[in-house]
Amino acid sequence: MFEDLKFLNVGAPLFRAELEKQHVDCAQVDWKPVAGGNQKVIAALDRLLEQPEREAANAEAAARIKRSRAVWVGMDLALNVVPGMTAATILHSGPPIAYENMCGPMQGAVQGALIYEGLAEDVESADALARSGQITFSPCHEHSCVGPMAGVISASMPVHIVENTTYGNRSFANVNEGLGKVLRFGANSAEVLDRLRYIQNGFFPVMREVIRLSGGMDLKNLTSQGLSMGDECHNRNKATTALLLRDLLPYFMKADVPQQDKDRAMLFIRDNEHYYLNLSMAACKCTLDAAHGVPGSTIVTTMARNGVEFGIRVSGMPADQWFTGPAQRVEGLLFPGYTEEDEALDLGDSAITETCGIGGFAMAASPAIVQFVGGCVSDALHYSEQMYEITQTESDSFFLPPLDFRGSATGIDVCKVIASGILPVINTGIAHKKAGVGQVGAGIVHPPLECFEKALLEF
Repeated sequence: MFEDLKFLNVGAPLFRAELEKQHVDCAQVDWKPVAGGNQKVIAALDRLLEQPEREAANAEAAARIKRSRAVWVGMDLALNVVPGMTAATILHSGPPIAYENMCGPMQGAVQGALIYEGLAEDVESADALARSGQITFSPCHEHSCVGPMAGVISASMPVHIVENTTYGNRSFANVNEGLGKVLRFGANSAEVLDRLRYIQNGFFPVMREVIRLSGGMDLKNLTSQGLSMGDECHNRNKATTALLLRDLLPYFMKADVPQQDKDRAMLFIRDNEHYYLNLSMAACKCTLDAAHGVPGSTIVTTMARNGVEFGIRVSGMPADQWFTGPAQRVEGLLFPGYTEEDEALDLGDSAITETCGIGGFAMAASPAIVQFVGGCVSDALHYSEQMYEITQTESDSFFLPPLDFRGSATGIDVCKVIASGILPVINTGIAHKKAGVGQVGAGIVHPPLECFEKALLEF
């Protein structure tokens, strides 16, 4: 009568191992208790799940995300348009952090920005100035900005101006410098500073006129097209950058600026397949800012990292309230010649893309991304499918062709993260831990559960 018994082991795998020693087939269920069995967190979760107003608040936050439309409407210097920016302000990625506690790449980027601004002559004097108390350091996210990797934005840097035409709020992002030795990875050599000066003095004047003539670029539409062409608009932006350049071409032709300046600006975009990344981030930022401030909502509106801490912000909490945990090591592919010992910890504001439902959440649309971050195509599909378990809704604009054009998972819910034990997936670049070396790889990372537990308990 026991011949047809099937064995299933739930939890600790050692019981399955013992059965297998006796040549008994046994399937394993990967299960662990909610919140690791933390009774305080479980009790808080139970109380929140019993509140009907939370579900209504989350539905409203998710609706704001879906209704938002991000349009690139202009460019200007950060000092002129970024809220709270001063000549002595340096914005950085992630939650708040003092200069003394910053990781190597971020300190290197700060030093480069201070030299670029003419506030310091060299790395040594820039470091001394940064430690002097005369410079104000603040998170990009608290100034309607986003910055990839080190995320540094200073007063004279040109920024893209992106407007949420549904709700009227704006966001800002600096210009993507390309790959290699760049400021966002902490490099601050003469080559890096020369490129920044070209962006300010050569590229910016052309693009300001081009985007003015265009009347605005609909980034929501471009992102949607990019997803159908193999991008996920975080670490793969080849198609979307090409689409953007195509749409801008008529206005390059019309712009009343010297032809050689237009040619160089077009080549700058063409030669940088990551140009669209900063626009993608700004589009997601102004979308999620519109969803912040819904009383009682447990929808996450920010995920950001500074190389030391990972921080989240939640719709129903004050805009300046961060819930943090330790930055994690990125698991992925390293460039030849580098080892785990060279890696900086998770860094950058670019996880705003995942927070909005693209990037790692949309890897199913971008199977080629696994060649950059590691893994296989089935992993990309699995990551996207798993994210539906921790989100409020599905996008009605961003579709994943390999999943039968299902809308990407959108609206991360703190309660669902805790209840499921599933953490948001992020694909990201890996910086060298020393300033000036640059990017050394790319891979997959998850936030620390601690961020979500803190948010849940605060609710």
